[in-house]
Amino acid sequence: MDIAVVGSNNVDLITYIDRMPKLGETLEAPDFEMGCGGKGANQAIAASRLGAQVRMVTRVGTDIFAANTVKNFADNGIDTEWVLETEGPSGVAPIFVDKDSNNSIVIVKGANGLLTPEDVAAAGDAIAECQLLVLQLEIPLETVYAAIDLAVERGVPVLLNPAPADPALDMAYVGKCTYFVPNETELSLLVGRDAESLDEIRDAGAEILARSELENLIVTLGSRGSLWLTRDDEVLVPAHAVDAVDSTGAGDAFIGCFSTQITRGLSVPEALEQASLYAANSVTKRGTQYSYATADEFEEWKNA
Repeated sequence: MDIAVVGSNNVDLITYIDRMPKLGETLEAPDFEMGCGGKGANQAIAASRLGAQVRMVTRVGTDIFAANTVKNFADNGIDTEWVLETEGPSGVAPIFVDKDSNNSIVIVKGANGLLTPEDVAAAGDAIAECQLLVLQLEIPLETVYAAIDLAVERGVPVLLNPAPADPALDMAYVGKCTYFVPNETELSLLVGRDAESLDEIRDAGAEILARSELENLIVTLGSRGSLWLTRDDEVLVPAHAVDAVDSTGAGDAFIGCFSTQITRGLSVPEALEQASLYAANSVTKRGTQYSYATADEFEEWKNA
């Protein structure tokens, strides 16, 4: 296996709107779609569609959404041995997308909140067989920490995407990761101040590096691209301008592609370049996982 993803899965309930409603206001929406999502699942699906061999460690509920989620993993070639079932609801994400492709998302963790350190330990040998462990923060922090500890002990590099950002995140665990990949909003929350301009982002990034033993900090900047920071150097990789239709899941597309390229031996700047292209391609289509290109589709798009 190339990649183990320990993380969340959700059912995305996507409502397309002309504008966000005001408090207490009821609006009619022109369109609606339902699909599979969750940051962990999204990143796993993106990587798998690009040809990576992916193993998923997650929990689903016992509701009508669970079987469809498991089938979606299997249909996309993901190993589902460690997709576990727990009594109660699955994770759900109501998503609202306006006509300018901006989105607002509400996360209901459901079974994702019940993924435990014991689950990670049980899957330990399966995780250790992989070249890279990918994590996010839509599961309990103690489970994230257990996964990082297990990976470090077993010699597996770790990529942590701190989304959604949690100010309680322990910088000691950040320092154990090989790659730490927040967006600019998450970076701001983690340092407790605005990080909007490139100089502010560099300062915030330097603080994260100083507070941990982290070697590779990658800040995704939306339309401005991504910034790779180490203690000695920085590389700014520009984004690719496209006509955006729906930005939902673009960050997860970026992570899934970057992870795949790293396991294939690309350098960090090379992997970031490919990830920027893949994320740009994803926003030209509606939906989350629906928008993730296969390897052949991605190559065709790049060469068009």
